[in-house]
Amino acid sequence: MRLVAENLSGERGGESVFEGIDFDLGEGDGLIVTGQNGSGKSTLLRIVAGLLPAASGVIRLDGGDEKWPDVAAACHYLGHGNAMKTALTVEENLAFWRVFSGEPHLDVDEALDMVGLPQVGHLPYGYLSTGQKRRVSIAKLLVSYRPLWLLDEPTAGLDKASEAQFSALMRAHLDDGGIIVAATHIPLGLDGVAELRLGGAER
Repeated sequence: MRLVAENLSGERGGESVFEGIDFDLGEGDGLIVTGQNGSGKSTLLRIVAGLLPAASGVIRLDGGDEKWPDVAAACHYLGHGNAMKTALTVEENLAFWRVFSGEPHLDVDEALDMVGLPQVGHLPYGYLSTGQKRRVSIAKLLVSYRPLWLLDEPTAGLDKASEAQFSALMRAHLDDGGIIVAATHIPLGLDGVAELRLGGAER
């Protein structure tokens, strides 16, 4: 399986934010996208995820066969929002995503344990701290399997210990043959992965 971008360009509000982006990622490969605010990191992730149209160029998934026919089927997208209902419990939220996404992987309790929150399943999601909410959203990546992780500022709100924990989860995903594209302004602790720096002025 390969995630391929060819001459990819993106716009925001009718203005070009990046152009001519090329990458080719195979199983076990990661790409860290960096750049100043306004350089198009989030726009690029959304285009790859299929949430925004590309201004030009192509993004495609090769070799996914019938199980993973395209990027949308193969990816988990973790954006700035955590995509959880505040009135539902943590367990109810994760159980929903486990069914909705299909390909069940870890049980909810196992996933919460992997992000260091083994005792919060019964709590309403809205009761959690900012960092705990982000860690629960990371657990969403673990309750159902997707080979491609698209991560937009995934460590926002995390403390140093949680950042290290998430780095280990990302490394395990790559070691299992997964692919990661992550937009970030801080190091994610992943060695041996490619970096794409986008230009653009601070906005």
